[in-house]
Amino acid sequence: MKLRKPLKRILQVLLLLVLVGIGYGIYYCWTSFPIISGYGAKNLCSAIFVAGRDEQQVRDQELHFFPMTLGHFSIDYTDSSVTGTVWGFAKRKAIYRKGLGATLVAGISEKEIRAQQFRLATPPTVNTDTIAWPNGNLLPATVLPAGIDSAQLWQAVNAAFIEKDTLKPARTRAVVVLYQGRLVAEQYAPGFTRNTRLLGWSMTKSITGTLIGMLAKQGKLQVNAPAPVPEWQNPADPRHTITLKNLLQQSSGLQFEEDYSKASDATRMLFGRADMGGFTAGHTLKYAPGSVFYYSSGNSNILSRIIRATVGERDYHAFPYEQLFYKLGMYSAVMEPDASGTFVGSSYMYATARDWARFGLLYYNNGVCNGEQLLPDGWVKEAATPATSALKGQYGYQFWLNAGTGAQHNDRYYPHVPVDMFCADGFEGQNVFIVPSKQLVVVRLGLTQHHNFDADAFLAGVCAAVR
Repeated sequence: MKLRKPLKRILQVLLLLVLVGIGYGIYYCWTSFPIISGYGAKNLCSAIFVAGRDEQQVRDQELHFFPMTLGHFSIDYTDSSVTGTVWGFAKRKAIYRKGLGATLVAGISEKEIRAQQFRLATPPTVNTDTIAWPNGNLLPATVLPAGIDSAQLWQAVNAAFIEKDTLKPARTRAVVVLYQGRLVAEQYAPGFTRNTRLLGWSMTKSITGTLIGMLAKQGKLQVNAPAPVPEWQNPADPRHTITLKNLLQQSSGLQFEEDYSKASDATRMLFGRADMGGFTAGHTLKYAPGSVFYYSSGNSNILSRIIRATVGERDYHAFPYEQLFYKLGMYSAVMEPDASGTFVGSSYMYATARDWARFGLLYYNNGVCNGEQLLPDGWVKEAATPATSALKGQYGYQFWLNAGTGAQHNDRYYPHVPVDMFCADGFEGQNVFIVPSKQLVVVRLGLTQHHNFDADAFLAGVCAAVR
């Protein structure tokens, strides 16, 4: 007996839907599994070998969410590596190298990566516990300076660690508050101390922008000149007019998708490419340079690649340490490179909360450290001035701003915080806030996976403690 036409049509549609579903499933596995296994391997490798974290805590927190729960991650302590798979497929490996941190194997072989030889910086031999803050960790045993309300300050700090929803914890891990350059409050979650290196994620962009500024001061780069990117040097190439300033202000105009919910330019770059800056530099132009603000980790990795070419191979891997970190007393800082050896200037820097605060202090002090001008005159002001393309007054030189729009400073991300605040901002709630009008530098680090930490209320509470 033949099927009636309506029933036959229904079966055909159902079959088509099944085939589409199978096709999508195959596509999802093909594109997403390597990202899942790569993300887990890289972050577990860094957490264990760079940060010295407890393995089970990392598995229970950083890796205990979908789709990371699909992955299996094994640590090899003999060769300092982590291997990740998803149901036995999409095998990825991250390796730790002393002085370089963790690198995800991508594009070139593990053997080639391990064979790379770079001149690394030699950390100064100092006992920071005997050196006064901020060059060291010795704090004065005196009362808080006049002008700050201790009770109100600690109320704000303590509130940052209170979990309002235990099923969706905000997981504040560290808070450090500087007032007039002095460390006035500090607190850590269980399992974390002032010696724990913590990932800054996109706060690394602010470090990258700072290194560009230092090279500008040395006369090696010009912010308003066309960016020295080999792929763009042909005058007939529309990308030829992209300037360093465009890259700093996230207005390069390059076609780039910054989306971490799927396979995108950003995830392919971070978890699938050996040369992240080169990958992004090969993208076409979507908008006229300087005309449209679009936040892109690719821009920051192009900047990192420019730094490498400008400094030169001999000194590049020591440059951030010798010229910036050690001068600031940031002895815990670790910048991690991609497989090609270029620092991942968008995302991968670890440092203690105190060292992140020392970085903020450089900007609070207008680029001066121990009497030395590390950044060009006016650089900090430029970094905290909104790009013309950032229509909400929200972005400067690799820093997020709170300027808002118009005379009333509307549309601000932090409406209860002074408009002169600017910050380094990273994924899952990493922040270094600089508030010049309140003489504050405030660091908050955490693992906020549910967007449920009210950073505006927290920072407003700290600001309110300043009389």
